[in-house]
Amino acid sequence: MSGVIEHVDVDVPVRTAYDQWTQFEEFPHFMEGVEEVRQLSDKMTHWTVEIAGIKREFDAEITEQLPDERIAWRSTGGTTHAGVVTFHRLDENSSRVSLQLEFDPHGVVEQAGDKLGVVDRRAKGDLQRFKQFIERRGQETGAWRGSIERPVP
Repeated sequence: MSGVIEHVDVDVPVRTAYDQWTQFEEFPHFMEGVEEVRQLSDKMTHWTVEIAGIKREFDAEITEQLPDERIAWRSTGGTTHAGVVTFHRLDENSSRVSLQLEFDPHGVVEQAGDKLGVVDRRAKGDLQRFKQFIERRGQETGAWRGSIERPVP
């Protein structure tokens, strides 16, 4: 498994940043290579992505969601990955969004891309585009304020 940790400071309150991140279907607006995300249920999403000319579809399960704090997920088929995004209040009008990903690159192209830092750069770019997206809007496009408790092992 490989991993990435990135963060970005955004000039919006933590609630605004969190609420926007819950709008998974908006991800193609700021995530490179994400063609579509469909919200199937409170816990399930379906993704269509294209990375380095390779198109993939997979489902991801939200394993934990705490409003204004964190959203964790894992893939349930196809591409093997998991991650968590956390939200930190810096002050009344700014917050930090931290992203941690773990993934298993498949094939020569993905393994080479991982070694060259492609995923790191993409994650950093996605967070910068999220910053531009939410700061330009000044408010979220929607919100889901429900909680999903982490499963007990």
